[in-house]
Amino acid sequence: MQRNITQSKEALLKSYNTRLKEDVRSMLENFEEIVRLAKGENETQLSKMTQCEQDTYEMQVRASNIVRAGESLMKLVSDIKQYLILNDFHSVNDAICSSSQLYRSTQMDRDNKLMMVRDDMAADLYDLEEEYYTSMYK
Repeated sequence: MQRNITQSKEALLKSYNTRLKEDVRSMLENFEEIVRLAKGENETQLSKMTQCEQDTYEMQVRASNIVRAGESLMKLVSDIKQYLILNDFHSVNDAICSSSQLYRSTQMDRDNKLMMVRDDMAADLYDLEEEYYTSMYK
């Protein structure tokens, strides 16, 4: 069972890595194409006005692709945060257990010290009471 969980975590992390690489690659390709289109070095049979409109529309599409890739990256970050929150129980449990053990040992130490003080006070009070009743000054 533990091996299946580990394999599913590994598969999920690999998918996150793949998504990250795809989104970054998409953003880079679209940005490079926008820069290339903005230079206007294409010599075609189209009129300057038609070519300008086509380039403008293509840049808008590529800008939209960059925004989509950016949103996908934000979703990926959210998914990774959720993954970390949901799959980090082991370290959280370890921290809780170690704190709990520390508090338990501290509590036992304090309880032992309180019992020693109680026993010392009881012995001293018994001695004082014994002294009072046997005293000739009572």
